[in-house]
Amino acid sequence: MTAIDDLTRLCPPPADVPQADWPAVETTLGMRLPHDYKQLADTYGPGAFCDFIRIFHPRAATAWVDLTGPTPPDLRRQLQQDQQRGIHPTPHDPRDLFAIGVTDNGNHLFWITTPNSEPDVWRITVNEARGPGWYTFDGTLTQFLVSVMGNQTQVPLFPRGLLDDGITFTPATPTPRRAEPEPRPAGQSIDVQTVRAWARDNGYNLPDRGRIPIEIIQAWKGAHPS
Repeated sequence: MTAIDDLTRLCPPPADVPQADWPAVETTLGMRLPHDYKQLADTYGPGAFCDFIRIFHPRAATAWVDLTGPTPPDLRRQLQQDQQRGIHPTPHDPRDLFAIGVTDNGNHLFWITTPNSEPDVWRITVNEARGPGWYTFDGTLTQFLVSVMGNQTQVPLFPRGLLDDGITFTPATPTPRRAEPEPRPAGQSIDVQTVRAWARDNGYNLPDRGRIPIEIIQAWKGAHPS
């Protein structure tokens, strides 16, 4: 029995869940994602657990809860700046933290991305919304949700009455703004229109819109070493 099985028994998922193109998402982020997260996202889609915990999703209703949106890198930069200034220091290296969710109180959930090459063992840590507190859970994101909503783990940063109204999942309308994100390989910023123009000039059949295949991006990078 897996954690996603336990979660669906606790909290039935919605029907007609939008699916993500995971190779494209991982290319955009420049990293592999935990298998349990991809199962979770494909089972529930974007939305909120208990009208409180919102897990970032590549098809989220707004950019601020989009896995590939600006929030994860912005939060990492903010944590690094706070650490350097001695403001609310984190118990983990900010460079190892990747935001994966947010609560309605303003807490953020993070993956602790170590070891970087083994995403299936990444643990979860949660910060205090307006203070120095942190809580770390020794398990995956799905295991965290099962433990919290199964009333096995009480996160001190969460409200005591979190489960008082039952265990629910409220879907959010998936974004219509794009089918899938444009790839953005880690370590090198690219202008997609520049890549498209170069690809056409070099004999690639590439439409004006849609995802740029990774092999074309790799060919462009090879022709334009940084």
